[in-house]
Amino acid sequence: MSHFSVAQPVLFKHCDPAGIVFYPRYFEMINDAIELFFTDGLRSPWPEMLQTYGVPTASISVEFAAPSRHGDLLDLQVSVTRIGTSSLGLMVRALCADELRFTSHSTLVQTTMQGRPAPWSDRLRPLFSNFMNEIPNDA
Repeated sequence: MSHFSVAQPVLFKHCDPAGIVFYPRYFEMINDAIELFFTDGLRSPWPEMLQTYGVPTASISVEFAAPSRHGDLLDLQVSVTRIGTSSLGLMVRALCADELRFTSHSTLVQTTMQGRPAPWSDRLRPLFSNFMNEIPNDA
């Protein structure tokens, strides 16, 4: 498997008065997709992880390719771009049919509850590899 997919309908609450997605709502969609990636894709429920570790976003960038409108159905594709000791590079692409809407690149860091970097578990590390980036990065 090369990526994890989440179907995301564009709802009224995501849109500005012009009827297109207000860009901060994309960040919420990205976060929701990453949470589902851990919970469903890696079988590591986000709420359980957060009882022991923090997983903050250390960096994020987004390139917007085309607007999304109320009623669109987005396919959010999460893939792993880099596996570090305690960090993880992720790419999330949003497509509507075959049209690219945005591409995000982010780095998550697993931390102890005291905020210190903590290595990913031996159980998760090989699961990350199952989702290594095979999504074209030319968007």
